[in-house]
Amino acid sequence: MSSQVSAVPHRVFRLLTVVWVGSLLTIGYAVAPVLFTALDRMSAGAVAAQLFRIEGWLGVVCGVLLLVLANVLIRRGYDTYRRLRGLIAGMLVCVLLGYFALQPFMNAIRMAALEAGTDVAHSPDAMRFGVLHGVSSLFYLIESLLAIALVWKLPSEATATLAGQRSQEAAGKRVAG
Repeated sequence: MSSQVSAVPHRVFRLLTVVWVGSLLTIGYAVAPVLFTALDRMSAGAVAAQLFRIEGWLGVVCGVLLLVLANVLIRRGYDTYRRLRGLIAGMLVCVLLGYFALQPFMNAIRMAALEAGTDVAHSPDAMRFGVLHGVSSLFYLIESLLAIALVWKLPSEATATLAGQRSQEAAGKRVAG
C-alpha cells in the first residue's frame, strides 16, 4: 500500500506536465495555424487571442503547482525532481513575460485598430504589433523547447521511487551512524 501512496505525487506531477505541455504544443503549433488558414485574419486573431489567454492561465496554474510539487518531492528525498525545477521555472517565466507582460500591449493595439475600423495589419501601429508579436512568439518557442526537455527528463515512476528509497536509506544510515 505504501508504494501505491508514494506513487501518487509522481503521477500527479506527470499529469500536470502532460496537461501543460500538451495544451501548449497543441494550441501553438496545431490549432492557431489552422485558425489562420480557415478563417479571416481578424476572426482567427480574435479566437487565437482567447486560446492563448486560456493557455497563459493554464501555464501559470500548472507551473506553480509543479514547482510546489517538485519541492515537496525533493524534501521527501526524490532528488530526481531537483533538475526539473529550473525547466519549470523557465517555462513559467516565459508564460509571465510572453502572455502577461506583452499581450496587454498587443490587445490594446488590436482594440485601437478595431475602434478605428481596420485590422491590426492596416493600422498605424502594425509595425509595433509585429515586433511585440515576434517577441511573444519567441517566448512561446523557448517555453515549448523547455517543455519538450521537461517531458524528456521526467523520471519514470520506478526511477523516482528507487531514488527516493536510496535517499531514505542514506538518511537512515546517517541517523544510525
